[in-house]
Amino acid sequence: MRTAEIRSRFLDFFAERGHTVVPSAPLPTPDPTLLFVNAGMVPFKPYLTGEVPAPWPRATSVQKCVRTLDIEEVGRTTRHGSFFQMNGNFSLGDYFKEEAIAFAWELSTAQVAEGGYGLDPDRIWVTVHHSDDESRRLWRRIADLPDERIVARGDEDNFWSMGVPGPCGPCSELYYDRGPALGRAGGPAVDEDRYMEFWNLVFMQYERGEGPGKSGYPILGELPRRNIDTGMGLERMATLLQGVDNLYETDETRPVLDRAAALAEMRYGADAEADVRLRVVADHVRTALMLMADGTVPGNEGRGYVLRRILRRAVRSMRQLGYGDPALPDLLAVARDCMAPSYPEVAEAYDRIADRAASEEDAFRATMRQGTTVLDTAVAKVKEEGGRSLPGAQAFLLHDTYGFPIDLTLEMAAEQGVEVDREGFTTLMREQRERARADARARKTGGTDLSALRPVLDTHGPTDWRAWDTLATDSRVLAVLGSSGPAPVAHEGEIVTVVLDRTPFYAESGGQESDAGRLSGTSVEAEVLDVQRPLPGLITHQVRVLSGELATGEAVHAAVDPEWRLGARQAHSGTHVLHAALRQVLGPGALQSGSYNRPGYLRLDFPWRGALSPAGRSEIEEAANQALRRDLPVGVRWMTLPEARELGALALFDETYGEKVRVVEIGGAWSRELCGGTHVEHASQIGTVALTSESSVGAGMRRLEAAVGVEGFGYLARERDLVTRIAEQLQAPRTELPDRIAGLLDRLKSADRENQRLREQADRARASDLAADATDVDGTLVVTAITDGDARALAIAVRDRLPAARPGAVVIGTSAGDRATLVAAVNGAARSAGRDASALVKRLLDGRGGGSPELAQGGGIPVERLPDALASVPALLTGA
Repeated sequence: MRTAEIRSRFLDFFAERGHTVVPSAPLPTPDPTLLFVNAGMVPFKPYLTGEVPAPWPRATSVQKCVRTLDIEEVGRTTRHGSFFQMNGNFSLGDYFKEEAIAFAWELSTAQVAEGGYGLDPDRIWVTVHHSDDESRRLWRRIADLPDERIVARGDEDNFWSMGVPGPCGPCSELYYDRGPALGRAGGPAVDEDRYMEFWNLVFMQYERGEGPGKSGYPILGELPRRNIDTGMGLERMATLLQGVDNLYETDETRPVLDRAAALAEMRYGADAEADVRLRVVADHVRTALMLMADGTVPGNEGRGYVLRRILRRAVRSMRQLGYGDPALPDLLAVARDCMAPSYPEVAEAYDRIADRAASEEDAFRATMRQGTTVLDTAVAKVKEEGGRSLPGAQAFLLHDTYGFPIDLTLEMAAEQGVEVDREGFTTLMREQRERARADARARKTGGTDLSALRPVLDTHGPTDWRAWDTLATDSRVLAVLGSSGPAPVAHEGEIVTVVLDRTPFYAESGGQESDAGRLSGTSVEAEVLDVQRPLPGLITHQVRVLSGELATGEAVHAAVDPEWRLGARQAHSGTHVLHAALRQVLGPGALQSGSYNRPGYLRLDFPWRGALSPAGRSEIEEAANQALRRDLPVGVRWMTLPEARELGALALFDETYGEKVRVVEIGGAWSRELCGGTHVEHASQIGTVALTSESSVGAGMRRLEAAVGVEGFGYLARERDLVTRIAEQLQAPRTELPDRIAGLLDRLKSADRENQRLREQADRARASDLAADATDVDGTLVVTAITDGDARALAIAVRDRLPAARPGAVVIGTSAGDRATLVAAVNGAARSAGRDASALVKRLLDGRGGGSPELAQGGGIPVERLPDALASVPALLTGA
């Protein structure tokens, strides 16, 4: 059964049962938390949460979806695809479990002639939440399933929520047994390759509270209206009904794969690594086609960058397969023919899609020609010098000068066995951004800019600042300032300063970094890079125009990135919590003297003499997290400055305060500070405060740094994993690790001392043997040898055992990896005869190396040249 028919049968089945057929929403979504629709329920989210009244009690759709979080796995496994389609049926306060289960069973098992899919009912397994006895009873009664094919599973697998407070509930999943050739018997709990999930039924009946992860949050009670949300993977059902092994071999993908193989003059299935690249091409070409059909264009930001990366990965995979000519026009045409039966708009927009893709491919091929040469040269140099990591500066050069994206550099370097200093690259990118921000601040606080901004303030009055109340405003552009002053319009690619009549953006102050987000108009899209207060009452936005033109007087929608703001609130409230914990542990003298916070990170400076002990750090961290665990309330009050001082509120940084001040309280008097920043509503929303370092930043001044929120949990998870690996390697309980490691270190030190004694003993014995076997070269006793020990110590020992009255020269070689080092030593008699150890080393190493006339060394030659270098010593001494 072709995929288009599977799709139409699904919609027809539910339409006949009273469901309104809802067309697929475009892939780009207005949901500010997503770039693309990534699940079938996303367009129905406002109805499922009750934010908007549902226009129908029952609905059905086949929704286009894109997920790119695991894009590196595409092609490497047969489970991952970046584009997929999700069949869904939805009940919005209408039917519930019984009908949902009955519908799923009927459509799955009804004969093809009767409009069903004709799956063998004896090969279907289902899972239910372990607490959902009702669903178990319904499966027994409706489908006559035996207990052994109804598998109970926990929250991780069979309890659904959006990850935030709101609707949630148990779910029931349908699996199909594809046979013993694909894995072990025993059901989905044993093998999810053999038993393929194809349909998930979500029973939304509860409301959940705050809490991390997929479990552990409180259930607040029943929803006033219960909903059904189901998702059947269209590609998975096609895999089952078409009798193929995986989604890459279904009728909407396999033709693209086969055409790519034909262009590369190879056969799919003949080579494992080539098969991976062919699957990447097939998936990415189809994904790019669907994204571009819905209006996404390649770019350097957001959705555009995701599309650009997908196109480039497809082009590069074709090049790796040995096909050097343009490939996208040919491959996209095949994908168009596959998808047009279900999505006619793909064919209608194809000329535009093909033209844009061809331009993108041409540009990338030029980038590849330039950047690949630079990258290959850099990688060769790293290998030649015995390294394994490409410097971050080199990756930054490739990005900044040649337009080589960092993910491509990472991939290409890894293929050649070289890592990339990602941290160094990130640092340079951050420094570049900070320089841009510093330049912008300099412009905004310089005489020219202030003189241009003051009339705006005088004419329009203070900015209507809404950062404490909202994440979005409808605004009007009051002024646009370019590098040379006011401008009527800013064009695509320009970075300008913009003044709005009202704004939801937080302007950098009080240690909190400014918000990030977007300005959107009818013909413009701009990214907000920085927000400042150059004049009292006036907010300015540094923005980059991504597309279109931004003109003075234009109406725009100003929207803060909600994930950025959440992280900023967590970090700023975390700073207050850490400050209070610090004073609780160390006393009132530990008063914050400076701070900085951004999403996921905070630092706090305070006066203190001497480093904190490990126990002190732990106590501070524990006091901070106790506040989070107690879920202390966070409140804001306005009062006069004398009233705030009387309450004991801390005023920091010698700031100038107005008649009324804003006091932020966490747990009432536990933390009470004057602050204009954005904060969480309850301390538990911070997530966690994980101290990462404590250091000196000057005489009598210390600095604490911490990871906060998701980044804090990530830091702790990495620490936990490290401890787990050490415990596993040492085969010791975690509590015994300090003593076990101390014992190991003691034994290592003892072993090192014994090894050193034995080496010295062996070196003395070998030095005597080498000295006794010295060769006379024109009156000079010459010794050459290779050692895997200390070449310098051996050279000195041999020289000292040569007869003092006779000139003697010793050259010892050693190797480390694929590079060799030489050490030369001559005695006093040799010096008197004109022998020079430094000159000898330089002649052996083509000018490299150095030292004194008595003792010198150098290195860098390939290890295979070492024997020849030592063999040339007598000739060099003869010619000296």
